[in-house]
Amino acid sequence: MEFDLVNIIYQYSYLGIFLLLALGIIGMPIPDEILLATVGYFIFMGDLPAVPAVLSAFLGALTGITGSYYFGTICGKPLLYKLGPKFGISEDKINKTQHFFTKYGKTALFFGYFIPGIRHLTAYFAGMYSLPFRQFAVYAYSGAIFWCSFFIVIGNQLAGRWAIVMDIIHRVGTYAFLLIALGLIAWIIFKPKNKSTYSNEWFK
Repeated sequence: MEFDLVNIIYQYSYLGIFLLLALGIIGMPIPDEILLATVGYFIFMGDLPAVPAVLSAFLGALTGITGSYYFGTICGKPLLYKLGPKFGISEDKINKTQHFFTKYGKTALFFGYFIPGIRHLTAYFAGMYSLPFRQFAVYAYSGAIFWCSFFIVIGNQLAGRWAIVMDIIHRVGTYAFLLIALGLIAWIIFKPKNKSTYSNEWFK
């Protein structure tokens, strides 16, 4: 899948980023975190200008989450239970997301992006429960921008070790990448201020 993402981004550039992310948010089986990290990698390599690439990602995420919201408003739960399994969204996942949304309310729209399987459905439930669009937009859009920025930065920071990252993902899966991302964030936060104790390679 990662190889396909690279080809699509090379061939369709910003349009490819936009469409893949929009479809991934709606529920298509697209590895969204890997897509965003790949965008960060391309920015690091100079293959994509940063501003239009990041804007394409933002717009794709906002389009996908808005589409999910309106699908929920129009279609409701019956269609979700009917079509969800065809997109890899099981009844158990639907029930868990509903519990997550009813427990955390609007904040689920912000933090749900970081939970695989949840982000595809929180906006749907927001629409289904008739959450006012303005409130939906505040939480969902700010969450989308933060989520996109987080993984683009991770991909950019790990660009020099991309082959290692991809090998780990192929061997263990996407969750391994998420652990790498969290580890990198922890390293950035707690790294010693004296850089001379480490190889200069880490700070390029």
